[in-house]
Formats: sequence, structure tokens, C-alpha cells
Amino acid sequence: MRRTDREITNKAEIIKIIEKCDVCRLGLSDHNMPYVVPMNFGFEYTKGKLVLFFHGASEGKKLQIIQNNPLACFEMDCSLKLIEGRQAHQYSMEYESVVGNGTITICSEKAEKIKGLTQLMKKYAKNREFDFPDSVLESVAVFKLEVADFTGKRH
Repeated sequence: MRRTDREITNKAEIIKIIEKCDVCRLGLSDHNMPYVVPMNFGFEYTKGKLVLFFHGASEGKKLQIIQNNPLACFEMDCSLKLIEGRQAHQYSMEYESVVGNGTITICSEKAEKIKGLTQLMKKYAKNREFDFPDSVLESVAVFKLEVADFTGKRH
């Protein structure tokens, strides 16, 4: 990272940023052409291992790309605030962000799908618990991104 003065190395701090972010931009590669899609997400951080969960249609472009190439990256940001200056070069932005990469797979087992959907709902519907009927599990695709590397940055 070029701006090491803005780098966050403490993983607990990075996880707090992830908790604050509402959208994760998932980056995939479609035959050497970048494909980025903003997604709602859930996550799990256990024993130093970060896993992101996403859901979507059980068919379509995203699904096809993942089946063809499981390498993925992601970016999420929050706490955005414009810093104004007198001159154009004095403008800046306050932010917190997390970027990383890893391998994404399509969850095929029922228990794995439930786990992913549970993590998603835990993020957005904090104190509620949900059941996922088989009809829902059959109609939705759940993706799991096992993160190999991630970093945080703040300004």
C-alpha cells in the first residue's frame, strides 16, 4: 500500500469497518473482462479467517462467471465525507475502506446456504432470526467468498 499512514493493519478494526458497510462491490473476471457488481452481503470472521456471503438469482451472468472463474476480489467503503478546500487540489474525502481477494464458490449444500443467508440477515436485520423454507433455498443462489487477503484503509 502506497499510503501506509492510512493503512489499517489491526484485523479487529477492519472487521468493525466491514460491520459499518452496507454494500460490497464484488469483482469478477468474465473472459479477461472485469465485471463488478454491488451486492448486499453477510460475513463471518473466525480464527483469523474472513468469509463473505452473497445471494442472487439461481441463473444469470454472475452465476456463469463464478462457474467459469472462481477468483474474485471485493471492495467496500463507508464513513464518506467530502473535505472541501480553497483550491481544487485541496479537496479530499474522508473514508474507511476494505479491499481483498479470494475464491468464490456457489453453495450447493442446504446447510451451507442456510448459513450464508443467516449471515446476510444477521447483518441487515440485527436482532431477528429467520427460517428459510426449502422453496426459498431452491430458488436462490448463495455464494461464499473465502478471503485469502484483505486490507483496510482510513482517511
